[in-house]
Amino acid sequence: MSSPADGATDLPELIGPYRVIRILGEGGMGTVYEAAETGPVRRNVAVKVVRAGFGSREVRARFEAERQALALMDHAGIAKVLQAGETANGDPFFAMELVKGPPINDFCDSRRLSTNDRLALFISVCQAVQHAHQKGVIHRDLKPTNILVTEQDGKPQPKIIDFGIAKALGLKLSDNTMVTMVGTPIGTAAYMSPEQAESSGIDVDTRTDIYSLGVILYQLLIGSVPNEPTAEGMPVFIYRLASGYVDTPRPSVRFAGLGDYQAGVADARRTTVEHLKRDLSGDLDWIVMKSLEANRSRRYETASALAADINRFLNHEPVTARPPTTPYRLKKFIRRNRTAVAAATFVVLALAVSAVLATAGMIRAVRAERVAAQEAAATRQVSNFLVGLFRIPDAGEAAGSRVTARDLLDRGVNTSQAELAHQPQLLGRMMNTIGDAYYALGLYAPAITTLERALTAKERSAASDSSVAATEIALGDAMARHGDLKPSEQHYSRAIALSNRAPKPNDPLVARELAGLAVLRWQQGQKAEAESLYKSAIAIDGKNPDELLLARHLIGLGVVYWAQKRYPEAEAQLQRALDIQQKKLGPDHPDVATVTNNLGALLWSQGRFDEALPLYERTLKIYNLTYDPSHPNIAAISNNLAETYWKLGRYKEAEPLFRRALAIKEAKLASGHPSIAVTLNGLAGVLRDEKRFAEAEPFYQRALAIRRKALPAGDADIAETANDYATLLRATGRSQLAVTLVSENKAVH
Repeated sequence: MSSPADGATDLPELIGPYRVIRILGEGGMGTVYEAAETGPVRRNVAVKVVRAGFGSREVRARFEAERQALALMDHAGIAKVLQAGETANGDPFFAMELVKGPPINDFCDSRRLSTNDRLALFISVCQAVQHAHQKGVIHRDLKPTNILVTEQDGKPQPKIIDFGIAKALGLKLSDNTMVTMVGTPIGTAAYMSPEQAESSGIDVDTRTDIYSLGVILYQLLIGSVPNEPTAEGMPVFIYRLASGYVDTPRPSVRFAGLGDYQAGVADARRTTVEHLKRDLSGDLDWIVMKSLEANRSRRYETASALAADINRFLNHEPVTARPPTTPYRLKKFIRRNRTAVAAATFVVLALAVSAVLATAGMIRAVRAERVAAQEAAATRQVSNFLVGLFRIPDAGEAAGSRVTARDLLDRGVNTSQAELAHQPQLLGRMMNTIGDAYYALGLYAPAITTLERALTAKERSAASDSSVAATEIALGDAMARHGDLKPSEQHYSRAIALSNRAPKPNDPLVARELAGLAVLRWQQGQKAEAESLYKSAIAIDGKNPDELLLARHLIGLGVVYWAQKRYPEAEAQLQRALDIQQKKLGPDHPDVATVTNNLGALLWSQGRFDEALPLYERTLKIYNLTYDPSHPNIAAISNNLAETYWKLGRYKEAEPLFRRALAIKEAKLASGHPSIAVTLNGLAGVLRDEKRFAEAEPFYQRALAIRRKALPAGDADIAETANDYATLLRATGRSQLAVTLVSENKAVH
């Protein structure tokens, strides 16, 4: 429905028991008002009435169908019907839940949601549509303006409205239901399916909604619909659509043709043009085009099937939309990109093989010779499989596309599952290796999924306790970094339980378990327990030759001391770790940069901003040379540099760094991760100090909500945000609210 024209003042006073407040919108069939209930329950609702002068039998029949169709629905994603009746003039009306929120495409663009976040929101829409279909109702006019997004408990909730042209499937909605008038297709042209565009419009089933969902998905991905009735005019467009003559370009092809608009589309999705091109090409192209098949028998059968394929894409699993010749196509693709694949493969193999060898070495140190030989043989199998997986058949062809380590790892997962399904022992090792590689790249979500598969395979193959424990630790690490704290703790606890079956007090695996729990406790604000766990891990490290493992745990203990404001002790631990790592790894290794970053943070905490700045700049230089631009470590150093520029009064340099850090964190970490609140708080501070109060306030509110949920009451970080936000409130004349905010969020020392 369109918004009302300015100056519309002829409002009815009452519609049934509802007092009219204003017009929300008007369409070809009716008018929607915002109204307030006059009975015991006081709430605002949306009241829809057939427009005066359009009370024909057909329109009334459609309205009656809408009223009854909505009454069948009971789903969070569909606006609820509250009451139905007739106005004083005899016009039918119904009152429904008032949905205050923008259309789904506007919501995504205004929030700059990433592609994955848009897909997650779209899955919710599919689930609501599936509910309607199960009730025997199709919508037949699905489009962004009929899918509004509200927020419930801080999470976006799409709600479908306007079932005004719904069709009952095998269910009698009313005695006078009219599906369509002969020769008059009902719906919105750009989102209409070919069968709906036919002149009769009678043979329409649930798959017409699948087509409309495909158009909406297309728009969410690249910002435009696949086909629009523009230059050729509406009659020609409808004819071509009904005849199946519309040539729909794949999303990746349409995006490539946007020219100068590509950068804006990519930015609205918190990514770059190149990354968006890569994301669209492949599975997403196939999913969208399957939804938009002119022949409905080739579309997804149900909305839930469409949602399931999108879930597979998000979980890096094979999608059903792709043809069965994918392995052949993949082989040809690798042959065409020999040089890029070979270069990326070298990096991945070095990482993966070293991880396997390190694990095998640790296990051999505590096992009998026979078991050690078996482990070495299994390691060779994994290494050989990796080499075979990424080997280039010949050196005769090379051109074109850039292939990333992420691409290779994704293919490694798919190939391993297909070829090693009946070798669970080898599959478990492969999944563990690839999961570790995902983790090293800062890709925590696929790392979690892959390590879970490794755990399942190892348990199925009756792997040793130490092998299963190592995977449990890796899973705990990945979940903790992603922000999934409760499941992370469960995996650490299982690893410890496995180690306790045959206690080995000086086993490096036990030190890793203790350190993993220490990280978790620190994230939960339990600093004293984190300190104790780190000290126990370091005591074990001192009896083993792995100095680099010791250095990692020294860093962790230093960070805990820093959080406790025990600055001299923190500096001693961090300096000791830095000495070990520079000696073992050289001055420009990313692990060295991690220590310089933490040392910079320590100096910053003491107000030594000028001393912290060169350490941060050194860290950023190393990270830029070694990490992908979207790696979480890039976010960490960007945040720290921004904090330093802020304190030095260099606001124009601080703001873009804060925004870069926030974009990476929101794309890579769980939505309630405490690290996101750190950046939100800093960005709000810069905007506040520039007196951009209206922009700053929502960031403070989000930071406070995250910290209150993630941290225990009385935590200093909660108090920090409350105090900073209170400064803004006082500056904008809300002193009493500031006093209340600080009082309710005091730190407990």
